[in-house]
Parts: sequence; C-alpha cells; structure tokens
Amino acid sequence: MKICMVGTGYVGLVSSACFAEMGNDVYCIDNNRELVERLRAGHIHIFEPGLEPLVRRNHAEGRLNFSTELAEGLDGVKAVFICVGTPSRDDGSCDLGYVRAVAREIGQKMTAPLVLVDKSTVPVGTADLVRSLVAEELAARGLDLEFHVVSNPEFLKEGDAVNDFMKPDRVIIGSDSEAAVELMRDLYQPFARSRDKFIPMRVRSAEMTKYAANCMLATKISFINEIAGICEQVGADVRDVRTGIGSDHRIGYHFIYPGMGYGGSCFPKDVKALINTAREYSFAPQLLQAVDAVNDRQKLVMARRIADYFEPQGGVRGKTLALWGLAFKANTDDLRESSPVAAVRWLTARGMKARIFDPVAGPNGERLFADEPLVRVVHKQYAALEGADALLVATEWNQFRTPDFDRIKRTLSAPLIFDGRNLYQPAALARQGFAYFCIGRK
Repeated sequence: MKICMVGTGYVGLVSSACFAEMGNDVYCIDNNRELVERLRAGHIHIFEPGLEPLVRRNHAEGRLNFSTELAEGLDGVKAVFICVGTPSRDDGSCDLGYVRAVAREIGQKMTAPLVLVDKSTVPVGTADLVRSLVAEELAARGLDLEFHVVSNPEFLKEGDAVNDFMKPDRVIIGSDSEAAVELMRDLYQPFARSRDKFIPMRVRSAEMTKYAANCMLATKISFINEIAGICEQVGADVRDVRTGIGSDHRIGYHFIYPGMGYGGSCFPKDVKALINTAREYSFAPQLLQAVDAVNDRQKLVMARRIADYFEPQGGVRGKTLALWGLAFKANTDDLRESSPVAAVRWLTARGMKARIFDPVAGPNGERLFADEPLVRVVHKQYAALEGADALLVATEWNQFRTPDFDRIKRTLSAPLIFDGRNLYQPAALARQGFAYFCIGRK
C-alpha cells in the first residue's frame, strides 16, 4: 500500500519507518527543508533505539521517501496520516494550529478519494473539525471527492517505540466507514499475526481512548508518589509497600515506581488537555486535577530535600550539585517536561551550581542551559562529580544502576547521594559511609 505521513516528528518518523519495514511505500512530508535533507542523508533528529537503522535501510531500498511537497506525497495514496504536533497552550488546551493547516492543505491538493488518519494526539471532536475543513476546501475547488476521517491514536513509549509499533497491544480505529476500517485492517494486519489486536469503535471513542490510557498511567504514577510521601511521614518503606500491592493482579507492578514524577511529551500534555476538555463541557475533573497537582509537587521533591539538607550549612547558594541524568526517562534524549530539568532550574534559581551528565541527552542539555552560567554539562559520568557537594541520580539509565561507589566517595566533597529513582539499597550505602536519601523512605 502507498501511504503518506505528514510530519516527521517522533510519531510520524517511527510510524513511517515501521510501515515501510512491512513493505509499504511511505512518503514522509515535512515543511522543514533542512530536516528533510538530513533524513534523506540518513541522519535522524531524535534518539530512539533501533530507529536509525530502520530509517536508513528502508530509505535505501526505496520504500521510505522524504519530501517537502504534500502534492507529491498524495499522488496515488490510499491513506494520509496526520502526525503533526499538538502543543499545550498556557491554559492546558491543545493548540490544533498544525492539524488545521494540514487538513486545509489536504483539501486543497487531494485529487482522488482518500482516507485521512488522525495519528496525532488530539482532543475529542478533532476528526469532525478535520472533516469540515477538508470539505470546505474541496467545495471551494468545486470538487466532490469521497473521503473519510479516521482516528488511529498512537501508543508508543519513548525508548521502546519501535518495538511498541511492531508488536502493539492493540490497534484502535475510530471510524463510521466500513471501507475505511477495512483499509486500516489491511494496513495493520502484518503487525497482528499472533492474535487479533484490531479494535474498531466510533471516532470520538477512539479519540477519548488515547487520553484515558495516558491519564490512567499518569494516575498510577501520581498515586505511588503520593503513597511514597505518606510512607516517609509514617516510617514505612514504599518499596515494601509497592511489592505488597503489586502482587495483587488487579493492580500489578507496572507504573507504580516512585520517583520524581512523570514528564515527556505525552503524559503532562494529555492530562492537562483532558482537564481542559472536561471543563469545556462543564464537568469538574477532580481526580485528574489531583494527578496533575501531585506531579507538579513531585518534580521538585528531591530539589527541596537537597535545599533542606543544606539549610543548616547556609543554604545551597555556592554549593555544587552533580546530576546524573537529564532526560525525563532512560533511553531517550527528550527534555520536555523533564523533572531533572525542573530540579536544576529550581536549585540554580537559589544560587546552586550544577554539573550534569546524561549519556544521550547531554547535547540537548547544553543547548537548553547555554545561557545559564551556573550549569555545566560534562561528557563523562564521573567528571560530573568533580568539585560537587552532593550527587542527585535523576534518570534511571542502566549505567547508573551499579556505579563505582568508592570512586563516587573519593570524588565528591562529601559522601552524599540523593536518589530520585530508588536505584540503590539504603543499607548497603550506609555500610559504605554514605548519607543517602531516596523516595518513600524516611
């Protein structure tokens, strides 16, 4: 099948490469000419394990093409996917400017019947908006071309997106057209050979499913972080509590790891967007508001603990923090809504210096903090410790899990570790002479 993907961001590029890997002819369209040239040269602009060789191979074999011209991408295609950004506005609502622009351009340039697929995460009702914009542009051209709008939300985890696309838990298709549903079934059939993963439903239900899924996962994270805070007050250990509740199959162990809160491009934006949608319909989303508020608090839980520790020593001003990890999670270079970034900004605003190491997100950190004199990004893990008064472990990269504690102790000015991901065993570090602070344990 020949398909067109508008937008070569995280979702668009992963989806394009995976569809091409299954033998489809995919045309990726982006209005950033420099980005398109880089992709044609085999250089991708995001870090995602396994993605770069997939893009290079399928481009070399002619199944994956990049262009700035939508008309070229629409020539002879059966489906066009809208994979553009939907950033948050200040009030938490979704900015659909890019979606609107693409819908209008499709209406201006399509020349044959077409299935339009909303792959971007969009508020409930966006498919209706896209349908009206395309119809308006076709009417202006005096054309009566058949088209259908489908909602096909993505469920990709950053750091494991290729695997998620190749082996999906489910494929959600929202459509009122049987022909469009069958076309999507044919397209996704190679990804569901072991069992039927195809779940058709109404369009608005599909749009809502995406938000409900992400908000449910965000709720689990905020829940365990709330429990961790209570554990610290009553003298319980959240790690024991997690084991106890996770053994219940109704709860499970997934997404109940206490830490510094959720971040990235999805959970924060989607929770806020669903809160905004609910308010637009005069519904008070009390649980979602609490999830959002708990996460905002949790992002700074270790920064505040560091400040409290140094308060008797004159505060954090003039002190230096070594930070291991800047990305919002491991296996990505994404700094959007990153808790480590929030912690650095909060502490440097109070005069603390930061020496940061991240094995992948370092270059993004250098750009982000280029104008911040108190922040230095280093390129070797243990170099971050030099001259530092404490270490904060903020991202769960594998190489941070079993470090050389003797070397840490020798390099830091004091044996002091703040563990924002609960990677280490308190008793073991106590035996080695460290002062150790983690999440959910007094």
